[in-house]
Amino acid sequence: MSVSSHLEELKKKHDHLKTEVAEAQRSPGYDELALVELKKQKLRIKEEIHRLSS
Repeated sequence: MSVSSHLEELKKKHDHLKTEVAEAQRSPGYDELALVELKKQKLRIKEEIHRLSS
């Protein structure tokens, strides 16, 4: 897998997590620990995108 295709996959995953986090925040009673985990995953992917882009 080339770096550019890997970056594209990471960006898709990041966008998906962004949507998931937004939906979870609008949902009353959503598990806070699950939300924190989603945010951590999103941040790890963002950091990986930044690292590969540099």
